[in-house]
Amino acid sequence: MPTYSIRGIDVDFPFEAYDCQLVYMEKVIQSLQQRSNALLESPTGTGKTLCLLCATLAWRKSLGVFSTGPNVKMSQINGDKSGASLSQSQSQTKDHPTIIYASRTHSQIRQVIQELKRSSYRPKMVVLGSREQLCIHDEVSSLHGKAQTNACHFLCRKRTKRYCKHYSRTADYLKNNSHLGDEPIDIEDLVNTGRKSGPCPYYLSRDLHKVVDILFVPYNYLIDRGFRKSLQINWKNSILIFDEAHNLESICADAASFDLPSWLLTACISEAKNCIDLSVQRRDESTDKSKNPDNFAILRALLLKLEKRISEVPIQSKELGYTKPGAYIYELLADLNITHDTVPMIINIIEEATLLIEEDNQQNAKRNVCRLESISDILNTIFRDISNAKSYRVHVQEVQGSATDGLKGKSSRTLSWWCFHPGIAMEEFSKLDVGSIILTSGTLSPLESFAQELKIEFPVRLENPHVITPNQIWAGVVPAGPSGCSFNSSYRTRDSIEYKQELGNAIVNFARIVPDGLLVFFPSYYLLDQCIGCWKNMSHANSTTIWERISKHKKPVVEPRQSSLFLSSIEDYMAKLKDTSASGAIFFAVCRGKVSEGLDFADHAGRAVIVTGMPFATWTDPKVRLKREYLDEQAHSQRQVCKVQVLTGEDWYNQQASRAVNQAVGRVIRHRHDYGAIIFLDERFAQPNRQSQISLWIRPHIKCYSKFGDVVFTLTRFFRDGEARGPTKLNLLTTEKQGKICESEIQQPSDKFYFDKFLPGNTQVSQGCPVKLSSSITEARREKVSSLVGEIVPANRSSVTCCKDQSVSWKCSNNLLGNEKKLLSLKRESMQYQDRKVIDLTDESILNEKRSEELITPCSAKKSKVSAEHDAAQHINNSIEHSSLTKDFESHGLLSTISSMRSESSHRSKSSDRETTQNAQAGSKLLHKDNSVTSSPVPSGDEEMRGSQFLVQVKEKLSALEYKEFVNLMKALKSKAMNISEVLQSIARLFSGPERLPLLKRFKYFIPAKYHSMYEHYFQTNGSSQSEMHNKKAGFS
Repeated sequence: MPTYSIRGIDVDFPFEAYDCQLVYMEKVIQSLQQRSNALLESPTGTGKTLCLLCATLAWRKSLGVFSTGPNVKMSQINGDKSGASLSQSQSQTKDHPTIIYASRTHSQIRQVIQELKRSSYRPKMVVLGSREQLCIHDEVSSLHGKAQTNACHFLCRKRTKRYCKHYSRTADYLKNNSHLGDEPIDIEDLVNTGRKSGPCPYYLSRDLHKVVDILFVPYNYLIDRGFRKSLQINWKNSILIFDEAHNLESICADAASFDLPSWLLTACISEAKNCIDLSVQRRDESTDKSKNPDNFAILRALLLKLEKRISEVPIQSKELGYTKPGAYIYELLADLNITHDTVPMIINIIEEATLLIEEDNQQNAKRNVCRLESISDILNTIFRDISNAKSYRVHVQEVQGSATDGLKGKSSRTLSWWCFHPGIAMEEFSKLDVGSIILTSGTLSPLESFAQELKIEFPVRLENPHVITPNQIWAGVVPAGPSGCSFNSSYRTRDSIEYKQELGNAIVNFARIVPDGLLVFFPSYYLLDQCIGCWKNMSHANSTTIWERISKHKKPVVEPRQSSLFLSSIEDYMAKLKDTSASGAIFFAVCRGKVSEGLDFADHAGRAVIVTGMPFATWTDPKVRLKREYLDEQAHSQRQVCKVQVLTGEDWYNQQASRAVNQAVGRVIRHRHDYGAIIFLDERFAQPNRQSQISLWIRPHIKCYSKFGDVVFTLTRFFRDGEARGPTKLNLLTTEKQGKICESEIQQPSDKFYFDKFLPGNTQVSQGCPVKLSSSITEARREKVSSLVGEIVPANRSSVTCCKDQSVSWKCSNNLLGNEKKLLSLKRESMQYQDRKVIDLTDESILNEKRSEELITPCSAKKSKVSAEHDAAQHINNSIEHSSLTKDFESHGLLSTISSMRSESSHRSKSSDRETTQNAQAGSKLLHKDNSVTSSPVPSGDEEMRGSQFLVQVKEKLSALEYKEFVNLMKALKSKAMNISEVLQSIARLFSGPERLPLLKRFKYFIPAKYHSMYEHYFQTNGSSQSEMHNKKAGFS
């Protein structure tokens, strides 16, 4: 197992690490060492969870041994169970911080524990769960909610005749099995232990969590104050990790808010009346006077007054409702004599009432859910911290009642208290003096709004690239459809027949081109229903509807609104994928829906994802409107105090839509060997401000297409190349040994949480399988350096071999200009074809005609029309208008940038340290295997003149808009406004193309030596493919 030294910490990693994994682990350790918070985005498939575990546990191990085996003192478990005694005991025996790892659901935690099993680290650990998940008592396990909790408490009292045998065995089991938790265990393991040996799994986990090194919990155990207080751990210096944190701000806000609809309040009043009757009946039938009916009468009277008060609120407009500042809730309740002083008594009465109702339910075998508990939760939320009222808004809304609420045809009102500052929950961790808070996910972008929402500092931030190569992803903006009608899903055009028909025709084409699974995301259920309804009813020229044409190529599945039907829709989709009568299945879904959240559509399950528009929240939704107003008020007040950039309502509104898009497109390309397409069917995605909010790993690959024909051609070629490239993960499994499947190349795990039953998962790698290790060791040094380190190919870069067909030969550069006319002639033919209107663009003959053409237009510019004669005449050493161009370069500051880069390159190449030199040589050795590839260094002379000559050549070869993009990239490089890798990749893309190969080659010598290997990767990706295409066209193949 490789060991990497990162910031002085030795990290054992089960695989050869990709560069982005090393960077990710470095950021994690930096956050832990500096006791600072971190915001880390890393795409699914980059091994995020494994990196997070290994880095965190390696840092923890460096502080001292884990609390496993003889290192754990069971007196901490079996001793005094009060929080104060525990903290004192811990301070004597365990000064090391506890790591709390939180994720949204237990299914996600299950995946995290599987990743922990892959690592070499074995900390003391346990998973906390609810009684519903862990209880094995025959009677109690069949109950739910408060009824289950109270029944459990009742049976755990020693003087009870029906004393729970499982609870009684817990202490002895822990005493005799101190090793429990030394190996990774999940909830299922705890339940199996309880069934096999007798102890209660719930109390096993509750006792064990006091002494663990790492604790796994769902979000609510940290965010909810009640759950958090139940955790008996030392919070000081503890490490909080929120995985899959892309929705954390909304989860925090919802946890601090409540909605009280009319039907729920009516149900609570009915239960209070029932409690009065039950307590009176008990007094009459027995001597039981423990439940005072007068208390329940007081509770019912309060609820009736609240119902009346809500009904009397003046609502002028049903759209706007009735809104007041957050503190108004205390005025409203004070009129009912519900204050900070009286609320504890009211909550006690509610608890008595709840217990009485549950006892009645058990005696009469009823399955009714007690609603009064919700009133207790609401009061606890309101009176938790009065000082935060300024971050809330009170809102009363009137809507038509539904049949499910029993109020069909009647008006129904809802009292809401909404929190618009999600950072309230995070601020409480600062008061607890935790060490670091790490938020991570595959889709956190845009990071700045995320940090501003939570109102805590995140000094450590990261937007990681993917581990895939550029030829594994196709990303494009399609602004118009087959007939030239623009795609724009805004309210102005989305209801037009032309838009729906054009969108349907485009999806028909994509359904034919894309193999296997295709995901289509709509901005809302409304638009999804409208489009599908239109497609089913509108006939084509040959009397077939658009829906029938889609179904001809792919079996359709539509995401249901009801959560109860979602699982069956997943089953349906997976079954239709296997149906050989069509070329796959197509899943119509909604951004922010269940399909877009946390599901894994790897390999054939998701070869492409289509986003049909910007998923803006409903503008008139009261919660959205008030959130925007709140942020605008906050921004105005903060700007007056300090002139800093703050999040406005408009910023938040746009960035929430972008985050939903990022979450949806993250369903495809789920691991190192996967490939897929991301298709944006809305012209607004071509806007730079929209693209800047797309996840960083996608941005460099996005291209705009002015013609739908170009989309069809390039997308078809992409999937044909994908098939020619070879099968992905499922088909890479080549050997079988003793019944186990073994891969020819090591398979890193991907961060995926999915329905294991339905979606394809990772295949286990046999331990006996010979593997080929690929890695790049850049920022971390191996403890034992292999003598073959120079031969290692970076695993997250394109594989480079010494095959002749993959080398870039500069000997043919003289022939390049000689063949330009031939190339441009082909280009003119393609231009003529583009002017035609196309409805069905997947005809085989058309594609064959266009197969040899390159028709991709960069997003920053449309394809410029260049005269073949002009390009042929302009030689690379042409110096016409040199003096005027020099002034132009100087005005942009390009000469000084180029010259300083070249100077820095020369200086660093002489004085670079041994590690950088070895890495550069390793990459250079692989890239320049053929002597013909190795370029001679730039001859000595005036650096400024050399830079000026190069800039002349750049301006000649690029179009005006491309040259403007080049200027902006150079400025960003000089000001460090962009990441160096992003700049180099963008420049390499600009210089791709047969006629620009000399620029691609020469630019390397104007960048610092330490970035040569990085640039060579982009050079190999862009240069070799263009050289091969040129050679084939020129007759050299």
